Amino acid sequence: MIDWDTIDTVLLDLDGTLLDLHFDNYFWRQHLPRRYAEIHQRDENDSRQQLQQRMAAKRGSLDWYSVDYWSEQLQLDIPALKLEIQHMISLRPYVEEFLRRLHHSRQQVLLVTNAHRKSLDIKLARTGIQRWFDAIVVSHDLRVPKEDPQFWHYLHARHPYRAERTLLIDDTESVLQAASRYGIAHLMTVLQPDSRLQKRLDTRFPGIHHFDEIMPAKQRR
Repeated sequence: MIDWDTIDTVLLDLDGTLLDLHFDNYFWRQHLPRRYAEIHQRDENDSRQQLQQRMAAKRGSLDWYSVDYWSEQLQLDIPALKLEIQHMISLRPYVEEFLRRLHHSRQQVLLVTNAHRKSLDIKLARTGIQRWFDAIVVSHDLRVPKEDPQFWHYLHARHPYRAERTLLIDDTESVLQAASRYGIAHLMTVLQPDSRLQKRLDTRFPGIHHFDEIMPAKQRR
């Protein structure tokens, strides 16, 4: 599915790609509304509906991904609430071996994420996968989300790459579309970002279920 000889740079998303998206979905859809209702003494169902509406209005923006923004807006300590269920953070199947092989390959390997730094720190502390990357790039540091084509220009300025020899794997199609418009040639999505939800059948980009389908050959740098 991938000719690794044609790839110089690998860009990997975090949530829903390397990590099971179930943690984030459960947090924002279940845990946060429940704790919001408890802390502010409100009805849980009403809280869930109101939160979903407020978040939908910010979808695709940096605010949508920012725990600082939502902590201020909701008067809650979002990182602390995430720590309450950090045991639910988990790698998707074959991710560790996939990253290990890439680390020992000739390719430049970057983690490229919309996750806020405070969320990222919790997830990296839990999984330890930071050791496999040449660099970690957070969209908040570049001031635009990955859905914005300008992100890929800023990324190139910090970590030069040849778009025609770059692979991006991401579970969000709007991100893949933005990368495609920039000129990144090799694009792939994940068909089941959340292990508790059904596999996606209708995607615009080639997809994998697990990373064993595209595992690079073992090699040394």
